[in-house]
This record gives sequence, C-alpha cells and structure tokens, in this order.
Amino acid sequence: MPELLFKGKEFVYNHHLTVPYRPLEIDAKKSIGKPSLNGNLIIHGDNLHALKALLPLYAGKVDCIFIDPPYNTGNEGWNYNDNVNSPMMKEWLSSNPVNSEDMLRHDKWCSMMYPRLKLLQELLSDEGSFWMTLDDNEVHHARCILDEVFGEENFIAELVWKSRKSEDTRALSGISTDHEYVLSYAKGEGFRLAGVGIDESKFSNPDGDPRGPWRSADMTGLASAEQRPNLHYSIRDPGSKRSYPPPERGWRFEKEVMDAKIKEKRVLWPTEPSGRPRQKLFLRELRRNTKNVTSVLDFVSTGEGSSEIDEIFGRREFDFPKPSSLIRFIVEQASTPTSVILDSFAGSGTTGHAVLAANKSDGGGRQFILVECEDYADKLTAERVRRVIKGYKFEGTQREELLRESVTYSTLKNSEKLMKEVEAVENLEGHRFDGIKKEVKDGELIVTGEK
Repeated sequence: MPELLFKGKEFVYNHHLTVPYRPLEIDAKKSIGKPSLNGNLIIHGDNLHALKALLPLYAGKVDCIFIDPPYNTGNEGWNYNDNVNSPMMKEWLSSNPVNSEDMLRHDKWCSMMYPRLKLLQELLSDEGSFWMTLDDNEVHHARCILDEVFGEENFIAELVWKSRKSEDTRALSGISTDHEYVLSYAKGEGFRLAGVGIDESKFSNPDGDPRGPWRSADMTGLASAEQRPNLHYSIRDPGSKRSYPPPERGWRFEKEVMDAKIKEKRVLWPTEPSGRPRQKLFLRELRRNTKNVTSVLDFVSTGEGSSEIDEIFGRREFDFPKPSSLIRFIVEQASTPTSVILDSFAGSGTTGHAVLAANKSDGGGRQFILVECEDYADKLTAERVRRVIKGYKFEGTQREELLRESVTYSTLKNSEKLMKEVEAVENLEGHRFDGIKKEVKDGELIVTGEK
C-alpha cells in the first residue's frame, strides 16, 4: 500500500503511546443533573490528552466518531502545540500559529492529526465507524493517513456534501467551489449502516397494526436513580397497574417520551405479574434512515448551521458551524439508540445538539462525548448544549425533514404506496409539530415538520 511521508512523521508515529494518562476532573457546578463519567460529557482541554484520558473508560466502546478538524485553509490561525521531544518539533512550536505563509503547514496538519487518529481508532467499538469533514486543502492527505491508521480495506465512502447554496463570486479561478467532503471508515467488518442487514424473520404483525411488522424490544436503561433520576418513574397500564423499572437501570426514555409511546400504543403491557413493559419496534422505521443514501449530500447547507447559532444565542457566536441536521444524519445512519457518540473537535457543540435531536426523534438514549480545547468550551460549546436541553426563546419557524423520496415514473405508478408512507409519517410524527408540509421540489417529495 502506498504510504504518505511528511516532515515529522517519525516523531509522531508512536507519539500517542507517550502521552501520559491524565484524570478527568468533574466540575459539578457546570453540570446539568448529577455529574457522572458514565453520562454525557463535555471535556475542556487538549484533545490529545483528553482522548488518552478516555481510553481506560471508553476503549472499544464508542460506536460513532464525528470530527470537524481545522481545514488548514491558511486563514484559520490554528496552533500546533503537541509536546513532542525533538529539536525539529520544538522549532515548529516557536513559529505558531499556522497560517498561509507557513511553508510546512501541511506537514504540521498531518503531524497534528496522526496521533489523534490513532487514539480515535482505539476508542471505536468493533461495529463502530469514523466520519470526518474536510475540503480540498487536506482531503487527499487525510485519505492516505486514514488508510494507514484504519486499514485501506475499512474505507466506507468519500461523500460529497454540497455545502454552499449560492455561487461564490469571489472565486479567482472562475470556479465556485460549492462542496466539502465527508470521509468515512469502519473499525472492522462489524459495521453496518442503520437498518442494513436486519433479520426480517424476527418481525411479524400478530395484532394487525397498520404500521406494519414489528418486534418486541426492551425499554430498560443503563443508569441508576443516582446517575439519571429523570429515568426512574412509574408508568400505568390501561388497567391502572403501576410498573417500575429495575432500580439499577431505570427506563431508557424520559417520561415525556414514554408518555408519547403509551399514547401511540407502542408499549406492550405484560400479561404475567412478574413481567415488565416492552415496546414495539417497527421494521419500516428501522429502514427509514437508510433510504436514498447516496454519495452526494445536498439537503442542508453551511448557512443553516449559522442560523442555528443565531436562533439559540440571539447573535452570531461562531464562524461556519456545521448544521446539526448534517451530523444528525450521520449519527442516525451510524448508531443505534444506545450508542456512544464522540466528537474531539467539538467547536460550537453541534454534535451534542445533533445527538439530543436524534434521541428526541426516536426516543433513544444515545450518549455524547465532546472535547474542546478553546476558552469558549464553557460559554459556547457547553452553553449551547444546556440551552438545547433546557429550551431557549425563539421566534420564527423551525423545520425538520421527516421524509424524502425521489419522484419517478415508478413511484407515480405506485402512488398509493407512497401516499400511505406519507400518511404513516404524519400519524407517527404529527404530535411533535404544529403542521406537516408536503412539497415536490427538484424531482423529490419532501415531507417537513414545522413548529
């Protein structure tokens, strides 16, 4: 396999092994609820040290990693600050920050990323996957490094994300660059997109549910009452009998989500006194996330990420944040409702926002771990997550895409099937919105929930 050589590689090749293990110190004053290293985490500190500190707790347990590292455009002013003990590397440290005049900026980017990618690969579970956004500045170098770290055979895809809606009139070449990339690699052969490889023989429809085949699934969680008191409560069946979760585990869903499941007749009540309520898991919902997954992503632009920041904070707090719907799309494709999601370049906290949105959508209990080294880790990264959890004032219309289908001659011939699918989405999701909008645009039927 071809190998990428860059200045400093010999010094960083095993640098991740020499980074000391540091303890994770909890700041209870800045936490929501009782703090725990087993819950959602936002870590303020150098991401290389943070990843090493996470290894004893999370090695082989992270199911999805998404990172949005510096693109190395030459205009970002990012710092190379890894304490590698060599005269050459120390010389580099004296010339920070990295900018367009730094002739070694591509070498420094590779040297910065290499040990971090090594640690991220160790944190992934056997069924896990890694996703990284980049542009033309470093995507070719990144592919070579990732082939080396993850194995060329574990490459999943290089997705093209149409990140710009309007033409870039400043382009000196005369070509408006309207796209970025999302690189994806698996830890090993165990990775599957959500809904792919489902054993359909386990699904049936004995009660004639109009939502189609389903199977029974557990609703208990993974946290004690001390860790997650909001997941410990009683629920009442139609016969007024109360059911409680196991004291050491609790429920998987918060009470609001559980109440919605009961109202939608998704809860299966036990017939035996010793039984415990379970939930219906519908086959068509497991498949829904994998429809129309192509190598070109064009459903959301960079501008929408900026609009989200404006909505949450009432002002612009961060330049070029990723839209949460892009990361949510990745999270829903690459995780299960109980997965651990990690972002070691957390920035404005978009990944935490996306995980919370995915959980609210399907009632999941995904956990996020965010790492940010900059001073805004508390006032921006963590504060965004706090506001998303607690709620924030907003005037306007919020939209969430619920269904997207290409409209072809074949779909027109089977229009009845498509209309039933739209109707099912309305029945399942309608309670969460003030209205459901349906439109055909650019050859696609798009169903959107609006608040």
